Amino acid sequence: MVLSTFLSAVANILHMVITAYIWVLIAAALISWIQPNPFNPIVQLLYKLTAPAYALVRKTRIPTVFGGIDLAPLLLILALQFIDMFFIRLLHEMARSL
Repeated sequence: MVLSTFLSAVANILHMVITAYIWVLIAAALISWIQPNPFNPIVQLLYKLTAPAYALVRKTRIPTVFGGIDLAPLLLILALQFIDMFFIRLLHEMARSL
């Protein structure tokens, strides 16, 4: 009972974190379409939150730039959605089976 509740709580928190980070990625991608002020604190925060993930994607051998459009945010969102749909659902199923 306690382990089941704990796993369910962990799954819910991970789902919220993944959803929030997806929104951060979307905001950073939208901001990149304009010429943002690099000294704006919101732009700096978005850059600090997304730069490590972009660097991780770009470090792989997967090409991310096609025709001048960077697809790293899209690849990250797809990977996060996969994690959310597969692993979070798996945690919920494990919690139900206990």
